[in-house]
Amino acid sequence: MKKKNLYWLVESAVMLALAIVLEVVSKSVVPKMPFGGQITIVSMLPIVLVGWKYGIGKGLITGFVYSLVEMVIGVADGTITAAFLPPEQDGLGIDKAILMLFLDYILAYTVIGLGAMYKKFIKNDSLSLSAGAFTALSFRYISHILSGYILYGAWAEWFFTQEGFYSWGQTIVNTYTGNALSLIYSIIYNGFYMVPEIIITTIVAVIVGKIPQITKTKE
Repeated sequence: MKKKNLYWLVESAVMLALAIVLEVVSKSVVPKMPFGGQITIVSMLPIVLVGWKYGIGKGLITGFVYSLVEMVIGVADGTITAAFLPPEQDGLGIDKAILMLFLDYILAYTVIGLGAMYKKFIKNDSLSLSAGAFTALSFRYISHILSGYILYGAWAEWFFTQEGFYSWGQTIVNTYTGNALSLIYSIIYNGFYMVPEIIITTIVAVIVGKIPQITKTKE
């Protein structure tokens, strides 16, 4: 058991490093979305794989550590620092910024460790890993949707009236108001980068799941 925990710790550290490298490389070659957000190609798959190999508990711990690393990155690039500014300076204020940290970082990245949820029920490694990746990243998407809905809903009307949305954006504004508009805004805004991320990661997980040298857990 101690040896297995050691393998988990070592592999988790390696996978965390790989996740960050993939994120940095992706951000250097993949353009940002026009209104924010960016696709980081399969950068979360290493964390999903740790959870899939070592179980949900260890996966969640690895995901939580990953969330702390992402918070450090967020401080370094100014994203988190800007959120703590007062609202009159385009920040969220301290109370809402703390909620943002929980939804957009701690919860959003910790749930990526849920990659093992289908392993006991789906015996095909490729299928269970890809299903775990799809679900875990979908949970992250939901966490961002909640954050956008609660904290950034006031931007919804501005968002849909920007160039690029054309008539359908105005139609949404004319049809929906209040909470419904805020929710639609958050689903679409976060979907611009999360939906492609989910699809790409799920497809790559199908391929990775077929490689026993990667999926085999050391005993």
